[in-house]
Amino acid sequence: MSATVEERPTPALTEPRKVAPAKDSRKLIRSQVRAGWLFLAPALLHSGIFIVIPVVAAIVLSFTDYSFGDSWSWIGFANYSELFQDVDFRAALANTLLYAVVVVPLSMAISLAVAIGLNQKIKAIGFFRTAFYLPTVTATVAIATIWLWIYNPGSGLANGFLSLFGFAPGRWLSDPSTALPSLMVVGIWQGLGTKIIIYLAALQGVSRDLMESASLDGANRWQRFVNVTWPALGPVQFFVLVTSIVGTFQVFDLVYVMTRGGPGTETHVLVLDIYQNAFQALRLGFASAETVIMMLVIAIFIGLGRLLQKADVND
Repeated sequence: MSATVEERPTPALTEPRKVAPAKDSRKLIRSQVRAGWLFLAPALLHSGIFIVIPVVAAIVLSFTDYSFGDSWSWIGFANYSELFQDVDFRAALANTLLYAVVVVPLSMAISLAVAIGLNQKIKAIGFFRTAFYLPTVTATVAIATIWLWIYNPGSGLANGFLSLFGFAPGRWLSDPSTALPSLMVVGIWQGLGTKIIIYLAALQGVSRDLMESASLDGANRWQRFVNVTWPALGPVQFFVLVTSIVGTFQVFDLVYVMTRGGPGTETHVLVLDIYQNAFQALRLGFASAETVIMMLVIAIFIGLGRLLQKADVND
């Protein structure tokens, strides 16, 4: 009589059973969430009061004829249609775009080059780092006053230096062909410090192991920069790009002190035009429409920068 072996069914493969967290663990998670929101509350409150509410107010006012008076009316897109027919606004938009297109890439390139130099082991490194950062923490009015003396046609440092090489003196801020480029030089110089500090911190975070491996593989300095350093700076590059774009589009005090938008409209920029319409002409609705256009242009520039960053990463 043969014994039959009873076959047992193989247990089906099932997903691991999820174990519910203990009661104490759930309390800990909830307390951590509440603590997180509590720490975020001041920043959220600040953003809501000083960013969200003003942006919403500017958008709403851009569709009105509000002018600091008791009565105002809803006029739809009338401000926007008038805006692009305004000669001063078109000049301000063109000058601001040109200022941003020149200042942003040049300031980023110079800052990165200086940061690479300051990342080396050189004597008096603390002095050089302080010297480059000093213009950032100096009041723009003081900086503008110093550069007014540098650009002075009669006794300025710029003409005095160029005269040593036989060049004719220039009327830097009163000549339509040199007024805006002269402001660009000041804007680039003033904004170097913050970018240098950010780049310097990022460079010190680049993996030394990767740099040594690339060096052992025979890569020269340029190859190490392109293949190791540059990819590691990707997120930092985008942050510097965004802050630079916002800063250049908001240039005001430098222009106001040095040129007041002149000669003519050669240095007339967006924020100066917004200021004049809002607080001198008392056309707050019209100025709000300009502000909305400026926000849209900034968003477009940031979006283009994001696309360029993604393309650089994919390559």
